[in-house]
Amino acid sequence: MDFDVIVIGGGPVGENVAWRTAAGGLSTAMIEKELVGGECSYWACMPSKALLRSGHALAAAKRVKGVVGGSLDAAAVLERRTGFTSNWDDTGQVKWAESENIHVIRGDGEVTGEREVTVGGEVYRARQAVVVCTGSVPKMPPLEGLADTPVWTSREATSAREVPESLVVLGGGVVGVEMAQAWARLGSKVKLVVSGDRPLPKFEEFVGPLVVEGLEEDGVEVLLGGRASSIKPGELTLQDGRVVQGAHILVATGRVPATKDGKPLTIDDSGLVSGVDGRWLYAAGDVTGRALLTHQGKYQGRAVGTAILERSRGFEPKQWSAGQAWADHVAVPQVVFTDPEVAFVGHTAEEARAQGRDVKVVDLDIAVAGSSLHADGYKGKARMVVDERTRTLVGVTFVGQDVAELLHSATVAIVGEVTVDRLWHAVPSYPTISEVWLRLLESYGL
Repeated sequence: MDFDVIVIGGGPVGENVAWRTAAGGLSTAMIEKELVGGECSYWACMPSKALLRSGHALAAAKRVKGVVGGSLDAAAVLERRTGFTSNWDDTGQVKWAESENIHVIRGDGEVTGEREVTVGGEVYRARQAVVVCTGSVPKMPPLEGLADTPVWTSREATSAREVPESLVVLGGGVVGVEMAQAWARLGSKVKLVVSGDRPLPKFEEFVGPLVVEGLEEDGVEVLLGGRASSIKPGELTLQDGRVVQGAHILVATGRVPATKDGKPLTIDDSGLVSGVDGRWLYAAGDVTGRALLTHQGKYQGRAVGTAILERSRGFEPKQWSAGQAWADHVAVPQVVFTDPEVAFVGHTAEEARAQGRDVKVVDLDIAVAGSSLHADGYKGKARMVVDERTRTLVGVTFVGQDVAELLHSATVAIVGEVTVDRLWHAVPSYPTISEVWLRLLESYGL
């Protein structure tokens, strides 16, 4: 029952840690209480994007003259979604793990001592490290009647077998806006309740209104300033007295780390948990509270796996090396897969100024040859935030059809600290939407 490394949580983050350490020759066990592959594979990233993709493809086709007709087959969309989840069967994932010399243990793992994990009464010990990758769980609001009301969370929203006749979505974050649009395009009558003056409030201020415009074009009724006070089956009451009704109510008010108290485990950039002697306890992914995004968690997982390997060989991971997740602080990319898409990396202008940076903000409409070819009447916006002292990018936001594929270039520019003067010589191909980079730099003053 001894291993070099024990990973608690078999989602994408835990899989990356376990693969890294096992490939490096350390005996590795991975504990999973539900499905190997985790939330992302079965109830989040993959099924949600599968639900959205067909509607996006159809809408994109209709924006080009010469395309006639077309409609969505909801049953086929749901079947395609289910294909991406392997019908919620993790057999393939388990086979992959075992083929990589990862020992899969079924059950709920709990750290019960130094280098000790207990699963269903069985005690396992780690010679090198224990890594907590337990992810996050839905954050439920303090609503009167919630305990007695069956509601949807993100899991039910992504795994439903039929299109609901009507749906009330509470919450204007990423899950809220994505699921509102997905189900509206599949035929549900959707109402989105947003507590503030715009959805996606953590993004640049122009993002939310553009997303609202897209949602309303799909028939979503968006209720702003809608703070909920109570709930009962099929009915949500707001503080201002408005009553919102629907066959199902999706509560999408955020997520919290999956720890006993819902608080994150504080880590350093190599994943070591703060306040634990002996340098044996690590964490990665949502449970750290750093960036609740699958790709960022996988990045942290790769850093943790590398750090464990290096320390097992007597080396300390160096700054900027693969054993340090320093990008968490400067270049976290995120895409909201609505239509229009939102692609963002780095810091907003407000965040950059709060850090004391002298910044110049460049805003413009995405109106280049590539975008006009991409869609008739293409609508989109871009923002570039430049640190004037270093003349490097610290934040970039794109909103528009298919802008997600522009994001990695912005991420590379920020991570690489590429100056605007050097970026000028990265010539965008014609005619693509990437031409927007040239327009941004021209607007900056080059």
